[in-house]
Amino acid sequence: MRVHQLGEGTPEVAVVAGIHGDEPCGPLAVERLLAEEPTVERPVKLVVANEEALERGVRYLDDDLNRSFPGSADAESHERRLAYDLVTELRDCTVLALHSTQSTPRPFAVVDSVDAVARAVCPHLPVDVLVETDGFAEGRLIDHAHTVEVECGLQGSDEAAENAYDLIRGFLAATGVLPAPESADRLDAGLSDEVSVFRLADKIPKPPAGEYEVFATNFEAVEAGARFATYDGEELAAEVDFYPVLLSPYGYPDLFGYTAERVGTLE
Repeated sequence: MRVHQLGEGTPEVAVVAGIHGDEPCGPLAVERLLAEEPTVERPVKLVVANEEALERGVRYLDDDLNRSFPGSADAESHERRLAYDLVTELRDCTVLALHSTQSTPRPFAVVDSVDAVARAVCPHLPVDVLVETDGFAEGRLIDHAHTVEVECGLQGSDEAAENAYDLIRGFLAATGVLPAPESADRLDAGLSDEVSVFRLADKIPKPPAGEYEVFATNFEAVEAGARFATYDGEELAAEVDFYPVLLSPYGYPDLFGYTAERVGTLE
């Protein structure tokens, strides 16, 4: 784990990149920000978490780090030890954790539940969707207080790295580390006047097969009876109306993604 600090004093704000070693967008954005040496109004930590996995270009060495929190100092698993160290490093900080996905190029935010931190931070990010995981966050960093995850875009893409940089700057403005953009600059910064909130409802299992396809679009309604995916040509149809989240043919080994309900907005 590599930790950089901008500004003097004890940071109460942190950005975490590289939780997964096959998601380079966050570390690239952190390095870009460090190279700029911005003047900050309060101190911030910039953390590159799973350096070993990043060097090998693999998601993890022993266990998925984002299913290993809070971890253990004495664990045999590299990621479980790292989870413990990372939680210790982030104690008392408001945190942005950067990820990427195989499901959509559209950046969006993820929280365990919509709380004061989510309401304060997410309207300042260049996203128009917030996903509330509710009961699906066990072992993830967002299961701990004051943490917002962001999916920056498609894994390995230049666009995801660009989005990650914009998301970091939006977060640092929201937390007072960098100056907030003037209202006239909000549109140029990709800020939305309204953030739609979706709550995960259920997993969509992926049966064993050699070939998968998906036909629905993430965050767009799927009506009951509509075909939304196939496995080896076998069709899956919606039993009830739902919104797909993190839906992709190969993003998860045993899931197509999740069903969700749209529950409101943040303004």
